[in-house]
Amino acid sequence: MGSVERQRPAAGTAPRLYQQVFEILAGHIAQGSLAAGVRLNESSVAEQFKISRAPARQALVELERRGLLEKSSGRGYAVRPNAFGGAEAIALVRPAEDLRLTQFSSWEKIYGEVESEIAARCSFAGWRVNETELARFYDVSRTVARDVVGRLQQRGIIRKDERSRWIAPAMTPDYVGELYELRWLLEPVALEKAAAKTSPQFIAGMRANLEAAVEKAGELTGPDLDRLEEELHITLLGNCESRTLMQAISLPQALLVTHRFLYQWMPRLFGTEPFLAEHLEIVERLQAGKTEEAAQSLKRHLQVSRERAIDRITLVTRQIHPHDLPYLEKLA
Repeated sequence: MGSVERQRPAAGTAPRLYQQVFEILAGHIAQGSLAAGVRLNESSVAEQFKISRAPARQALVELERRGLLEKSSGRGYAVRPNAFGGAEAIALVRPAEDLRLTQFSSWEKIYGEVESEIAARCSFAGWRVNETELARFYDVSRTVARDVVGRLQQRGIIRKDERSRWIAPAMTPDYVGELYELRWLLEPVALEKAAAKTSPQFIAGMRANLEAAVEKAGELTGPDLDRLEEELHITLLGNCESRTLMQAISLPQALLVTHRFLYQWMPRLFGTEPFLAEHLEIVERLQAGKTEEAAQSLKRHLQVSRERAIDRITLVTRQIHPHDLPYLEKLA
């Protein structure tokens, strides 16, 4: 079973919705209110938490990855016998009074799905986001739709144009290149600041996760790769404790959301993932106390990633065609 150590979110961020659902369900499993053999599926979890299916699916995948669930003979998953044991559960489980099933703000219930849908389509074109149609599509209030749009702006997914319309810019080669240039200027600075604030145990855990991923590189799924990206570029860098720096980094890190879409097609289109070795080099140098070298390795990783990302976006857009959504209008 993988490590269950809880990690604090990056500065200025909150745990993603699926992570909150994962922790609550893990807590119920640990405390026995979800007993061995109990079945869970996307529909039941989405209904129970009043959320969309996308975060419900991610939470279940994470629970299976941690060894708390197993694929059932029918549809969905079942709680594994003896899923938790001894002190291993302590770091993960929320207090009993915090195991609520309706704790999410209205915008959180749909945000992850909206973010993923927009990010997927930005690989193909630029889009205007219509708040009114967004509210109608998800059957929520205009206030909720506005909150979702505000969060998308904070994440660097959308911005206002000269006519004050909400625009999700296309991930053109030039724009991707500009975002990556910002990343290799800013992220190494954050890494050097974060290194002194990051525990040796966390860095050792990162290395173990990467080494395990390298061992089974051909079997990794999109969510596996997304977790490894987030562990370095979000969680670790967030330890720099500079809110201003992390806010500046948040715009170019909109690329990570686009990567989440691209990783859905791994390894069918791209084969094994080269960033694993690059991340491992960074972490090995951090673990050896060579912070400046680690920062230089991070810069090189981001520089070579630029062309890789451009090539992948080009390849995916030739083969994949997402369906239309009423709240997105393609820009000319």
